[in-house]
Amino acid sequence: MREPIFKTVLGNQWMQLGSIVRQHYSLTPFSQDYVRVDGVMEEIHHSLIAKLLIPFGVLFGAVVPFRGANVPVSVHYSSSPDDANLYWDRVFQFRNQKNFHFKSYMHHVSSNEVIEYVRFGVGMRLRVTAEDGALVFRDEGYVWRLFGHTLPIPAGLFFGNAYVEERPIDANSFSMKMELAHPLFGTLFRYRGHFSIASNLSS
Repeated sequence: MREPIFKTVLGNQWMQLGSIVRQHYSLTPFSQDYVRVDGVMEEIHHSLIAKLLIPFGVLFGAVVPFRGANVPVSVHYSSSPDDANLYWDRVFQFRNQKNFHFKSYMHHVSSNEVIEYVRFGVGMRLRVTAEDGALVFRDEGYVWRLFGHTLPIPAGLFFGNAYVEERPIDANSFSMKMELAHPLFGTLFRYRGHFSIASNLSS
């Protein structure tokens, strides 16, 4: 029987996650499992300096280019029968804008490290841990997947470092926050919100 993708990533830490977090990361590899969570981003923010980086981030599908408050968001998690990756489609419903899709996939590298890839093979290495019931991602540098090779790139000099957490609120909901902070320019991008599971289909 296949284990959930993130149970493999976390190993013994898996059971330290809150049950609501385990539920929406219960997708198994090489399957057609699917989970949707719905919620509201109370804040989506980027700094004035970050505006200079947004065209490059949008080109690679790596940032949300708008600001907003109380923005409805649906996050679609899915696995594929062809591989062991976890696929994301985050749908931001900004007022007076077309829905904005932020798509990526996570590939398990080794131990508790994954790489989250966006367009053109650009990715962020992430160390994954369970902390006080929360699932926490800390970035460990950027890479470019090119001709079958994973090459480090110095994108962190411009975008800084990422911190992401999903933390249980109660048995049915969890909070989420992301911050991309630069050592010289402070927080460039951040968002925070709360979610609950809307659909959970296992193959």
